[in-house]
Parts: sequence; C-alpha cells; structure tokens
Amino acid sequence: MANKIILCIGDVIGINGRTSLKKHIDEIKAEFDIDFTIANGENSANGIGITRNTASELFDMGVDVLTTGNHVWHNKDVFALIGGEGRLLRPYNYPDNTIGLGYNIYNAFGCNIAVINLLGRVFMEALDCPFKKVLDAIKHIKNKTNIIIIDMHAEATAEKIAMGYHVDGQASLVFGTHTHVQTADEKILSGGTAYITDIGMCGGYDSIIGTKVENALSRFITHIPHRFEVSLSYPMINAIVVEIDEKSGRALSIKRINRAYKEDIIEPQK
Repeated sequence: MANKIILCIGDVIGINGRTSLKKHIDEIKAEFDIDFTIANGENSANGIGITRNTASELFDMGVDVLTTGNHVWHNKDVFALIGGEGRLLRPYNYPDNTIGLGYNIYNAFGCNIAVINLLGRVFMEALDCPFKKVLDAIKHIKNKTNIIIIDMHAEATAEKIAMGYHVDGQASLVFGTHTHVQTADEKILSGGTAYITDIGMCGGYDSIIGTKVENALSRFITHIPHRFEVSLSYPMINAIVVEIDEKSGRALSIKRINRAYKEDIIEPQK
C-alpha cells in the first residue's frame, strides 16, 4: 500500500493566478509525483468569486478539487454549478439547507480521499461552529477513509491553529487559506496531523494580496474606495506538498512551495 502525495495550492487570484498555474502545474506535479491536487478557487474570477468558466479552467489543468470561502457566492454564475459539481466545495458550516457540498470523498488511484471545507468565524460571517461541524463530518467519513484533508478558510491565525489541534489525530492535514500570505509554520502535530496556518496564493508577486499595489495602497492612505484590480506583475505560486500514509491517514511530511516566475508575462484580460 503506497503513500499518497497531495498538492494543495493557495488562493488562485484572477487571470494571473490561473495563467501561471496552467503553465507550471504539470512540472510541479511531476517534480513531486503528485497523486491528488486541491486548490482554493474562490477568487479565481477576476480576483473575487468563482464562475463556471474559471472552475472549468482549473479542473482542465489538473486540479481535482476546488475549495472556497467567504467569496463563494460573489458571482451568481456559481449557483448553476455548485449544486451539481461534486468537485467544487463550499464551507461545510453554512446552514444545512445551503446548496452545494461542504465535504466530499474522492478516489485517487484506488484510494479514497476526503476533503472538508470550513469557514472561520473570527472577523468573518456568523456561521455554524466549524469546530462542531468538522467532528460531524469526520464521523461520517471515517468508515470510508482515514485520509481527511481540511481547508480552514479563516482570518484569525489563532482560530486556524486551534482547528489543527482540535482534529489532531483525526485528520491527515489542516491547511489555512484566505489571507493570501504564506506562513512558515508547517509542522506535523503529535497526533500525526500535518498543519500550516496559510498556504498563500497564486497571483502577482508585486501586489498586495493579489491586487494592484497602487490601488490597495491608496485605499489605506485615503480611506476612499478604489476599484479592485488584479495585479498583472510576474506571478508566484504558493502551495504545499504533503505525504500521507494511506492506511493510517497520518501525515509523514509537509513541504512548502514558494516560487516566483519572473520570466512570465501576464497579458491583460480582454
């Protein structure tokens, strides 16, 4: 029984993130002999929200599962997709009657892999408790697979860290998204759960969390709203690679990827 190697990609920001990922995902997957790929796609459509077209583009380039977060409903286009697309998740702690799936189980080379999507509540929406909801999901999953991966989409670092310890020994991996800034705290907890507070983003290297520097900076200085525009500077890809024991579900290693591609030129979207 072979170990499974999972690639988790940070928030994909607009055309910059999609284009750079499309160009480099195959080389990254080949380098690490990847079995399964997850990406957070909630900002893949012009920097905020997700659409049928951007989801399709990410699936076509080899992403197996797309997670989301607080911007999942930004584009109405998503409602025509999320109800029937099991590879696109919304946070599990939305109310039970919310359209879409909060977790699902996928098969990769004969092995079941579960992915759970959660949304934090500190400085975010007042949703159901992610700490209670995740235990409900794990209870239903455990008789089908021990490989359980959690995207904790949250603002507060402490809330993400707390989730890691909350499910230590029950989940294989907890990774954070939402802040678009990769943290350097990757580790394997005592119970065998791999953890990182935020895996970062795929977007412009010279940017403020993926947006044009001048626009975001002006807003901080003047407090006047400015149009949100995706940075088209040369791109970077943030991700993690995690090796998981297929039988026990325990993580064996976790490695950060943080690469800038100065030679890439991103063309403005027409």
